[in-house]
Amino acid sequence: MSASSLFNFPLIRLRSLSHLPLSSLRSVSVPISQRKLPTFRAFSGTAMTADAKDAGMDAVQRRLMFEDECILVDETDRVVGHDSKYNCHLMENIEAKNLLHRAFSVFLFNSNYELLLQQRSKAKVTFPLVWTNTCCSHPLYRESELIEENTLGVRNAAQRKLLDELGIVAEDVPVDEFTPLGRMLYKAPSDGKWGEHELDYLLFIVRDVKVQPNPDEVADIKYVSREELKELVKKADAGEEGLKLSPWFRLVVDNFLMKWWDHVEKGTLSEAVDMKTIHKL
Repeated sequence: MSASSLFNFPLIRLRSLSHLPLSSLRSVSVPISQRKLPTFRAFSGTAMTADAKDAGMDAVQRRLMFEDECILVDETDRVVGHDSKYNCHLMENIEAKNLLHRAFSVFLFNSNYELLLQQRSKAKVTFPLVWTNTCCSHPLYRESELIEENTLGVRNAAQRKLLDELGIVAEDVPVDEFTPLGRMLYKAPSDGKWGEHELDYLLFIVRDVKVQPNPDEVADIKYVSREELKELVKKADAGEEGLKLSPWFRLVVDNFLMKWWDHVEKGTLSEAVDMKTIHKL
């Protein structure tokens, strides 16, 4: 399959928005830090001001919620706008305006084919203290993370967040070592106020890395074998030890992970790639 064919599906215009082709982003001859991205109207219309209930939000998480601009997409993964992380995760916007943003989930295995898991920090606004895959976040509305060719923008974002959350340096996780296996679209409430509605890229990588977790992002980490993960799932299902799994991780476990783990061990991940399908789960 050629790289250009990965996104050859019909595009459906869900909203009428001003739009410039991605090629225009790379034609500007000024430094990247000074380049302006195409302007879209934000979907939410929600003022970017925290209400009284947000007063106790961790300072780092507050900064990320208001400064980070997520990439809004339609259900075919076409970029249609951008909005703050805060607005994108308000359930009122997700439900009333169907806000959908692009995301990624990294699954990092060591040379023993054990999967690195993290427990999200207590300070996280959505799904605090749940166990999940190695790293889960969003490509941002910036040039380097909007590049769609060979999913380079998403892979750039994954490399950035592995450093931010787990202290894994870029040299240990080269962008060309990530294998994008597929995409899924899901919606999951976190509590009465927050939730997720994401078109999630699933990235696999096999590397031995040095991990230095950022306590603002990560409460704990562990490597697990396939059997250990199955036991973890059983405990979560039984409610033992207050253990919870993130909804996106559980969707991957239930639908894809074990068969893809076979390919990890056999060194045949390329055979599992399906970037044409968007799995609606």
